[in-house]
Amino acid sequence: MAATELELELELEDAEDEAALLARAKKHLGARKGEVRGARVLKRSVDARRGRIRIHLVLDISGEKTPELGLPHPRAVAGVRRVVIVGDGPAGLFCAYELARAGVPCVVVDRGKPVQPRRRDLKLLNARGQVDPDSNYCFGEGGAGTYSDGKLYTRSHKRGDVRDVLEVFALHGAPVSILTEARPHIGSNLLPKVISSMRERLEAAGVEFRFGARVDELLTEGQGDAKRTKGVSVVDVETGSESEILADFVVLATGHSARDMFSIADAAGLKLEAKSFALGVRIEHPQKLINEIQFGKFAGHPKLGAAAYRVAQEVEGRGVFSFCMCPGGWVVPAHTDAEHLVVNGMSLSKRDSAFANSGLVVSIETSDFKVPGDPWSGIALQAAAEEAAARLGGGENRAPATRVTDFLAGRASSTTPESSYLPGLVGSDIREVLAATGLDLVSRMKAALAGFGKSLRGFVSEEAVLIAVESRTSSPVRMLRETESLEAVGVRGVYPAGEGAGYAGGIVSAAVDGLRIGQMLSLRVTSEASGLS
Repeated sequence: MAATELELELELEDAEDEAALLARAKKHLGARKGEVRGARVLKRSVDARRGRIRIHLVLDISGEKTPELGLPHPRAVAGVRRVVIVGDGPAGLFCAYELARAGVPCVVVDRGKPVQPRRRDLKLLNARGQVDPDSNYCFGEGGAGTYSDGKLYTRSHKRGDVRDVLEVFALHGAPVSILTEARPHIGSNLLPKVISSMRERLEAAGVEFRFGARVDELLTEGQGDAKRTKGVSVVDVETGSESEILADFVVLATGHSARDMFSIADAAGLKLEAKSFALGVRIEHPQKLINEIQFGKFAGHPKLGAAAYRVAQEVEGRGVFSFCMCPGGWVVPAHTDAEHLVVNGMSLSKRDSAFANSGLVVSIETSDFKVPGDPWSGIALQAAAEEAAARLGGGENRAPATRVTDFLAGRASSTTPESSYLPGLVGSDIREVLAATGLDLVSRMKAALAGFGKSLRGFVSEEAVLIAVESRTSSPVRMLRETESLEAVGVRGVYPAGEGAGYAGGIVSAAVDGLRIGQMLSLRVTSEASGLS
């Protein structure tokens, strides 16, 4: 910790009082009046253990002003466009942002739509069960995170890059609290505006965006070690017309649900490998219940907001854990075609829904695949569970669901509790969905739930429901790339990035990976333009 930083633990009522913070900082240091010039919050977290509430703060007591956010800013791009970025999720968008910082022109193509028309497609998805295969919770401007929560917590160790991502978001309209909260969150009502603001800044700098353009081929030339990309072939999703976008470098930042890209990459000669992932369900509780479990007598306090939780347990050599927990949130349909059914979670910035939900998933290793180590087996395993969920749900995006008490008792549910899932739940036996994978996920999940019920009293109850299926926690496939250059193995000039390529697991880690690719490409393009390579 820097000499100008100070850690304090305060009562709930004192944590947001600037005068109280300054006085506490002076008292803690034994400082004379004037030696502590300010008390700016750098990090804030809530400790609700042992039946008491404490706010843990890291303060900057230097008195220096907050530095300008998001430096350096993008500048006007110039020269011949040499880079095409496939996918406008966090990895693709931040890659374009980093290129623009260096003045390197690029074009970003995405099969989906910009945020506003995409929002209309999501309403149809929830209200009428209509799934647009190119515009849904996974595909479109901002990627899967735009309309599924905007949670920014990450375990990434690249702290400078993580701070950079958060600052860029704050610069474009995200709450500045994301810079200090231990588990920052933007919300699905605010994040679309942040994403479109970033795109508008990049467009003003000369970056080109093409929506409704689905890549159907990675163009290459040469053979063997000399094989390299020369661009992509795209299909206009409205007209069906095809065109080519020629480029020296292609960034594949397509997200974990663009399964067709694995076949396209494989056909072009990229090397793929199997990757571990996790699969399970969404578990939903009344938020009031989670508040009571976590905050006890402080539940409902206006300064605490909606309580979150995190659970994990190892059962028979496999982890069972909560994933993407959404306090005050909604369960939403996150599949990309009518034959499958996938659920995910989201929450708005206020997190004021009456429900709390989280993924509850079991880790799956590549040795568990039908063909161990085969990259296509993981996709087949996901698809089997998704197809089973769709059948059991009965259509129109209705999701099969089982009360936690029924699941532990080994029976189907004839009724389900009230839920945030708008298309509706169907009382079912979700063991059928989990069994469709061919793996024994049920016994592991039952054992873990029993343990979670002991550590969080009330977690197992009639009000808690399991909703199937949460299958797209991460990609089961990795596109191999060189460790130092980040260039794809098999085709020169291609840069796999983010979740879809198997190198990230959330908004921030995907954005950080996009920044790294952008930095690498900026150096390469500028050095080649200078004749240094």
